[in-house]
Amino acid sequence: MTEDDLLKLDNQLCHRFYAVSNAFTRAYRPLLKELDITYPQYLVMLALWETQPLAISALVDKCRIDAGALTLILKKLQQKNLIAIIPSDNDRRVKQVMLTETGVSAKAQAVAIPKQLLCQIQNLNMSEIQQLTTLIDKLYCELTADNNKT
Repeated sequence: MTEDDLLKLDNQLCHRFYAVSNAFTRAYRPLLKELDITYPQYLVMLALWETQPLAISALVDKCRIDAGALTLILKKLQQKNLIAIIPSDNDRRVKQVMLTETGVSAKAQAVAIPKQLLCQIQNLNMSEIQQLTTLIDKLYCELTADNNKT
């Protein structure tokens, strides 16, 4: 590969991930419309439907969302009455995020979303999806390894 080839857009792995990320966001938009949430808000809700309460720092780690961006997402979810943010019983400086009754009941609406999205991915079988997931996780670990050392 020549130096010029290194700078071709079609040769950039990062560009493919950027394009796929945008495509996922667009694919989820109509599926999340009934819940009136965005894709990043959906990620937070998934984490909370799995485990709650969660400290904000745990949500940062679990969702892999920047703390500043997560703060804005949490404010929006709070305004929609899907979550509540409360001080921890053990340490008042630590804020816990919990689902409200509305947030808990939204899970029933959301349960169909993963299947609906998979229906849009027809050229990959489950084995390929699992392999892709493993490779993406491996790549994420590689790219964040330096951040984990500091």
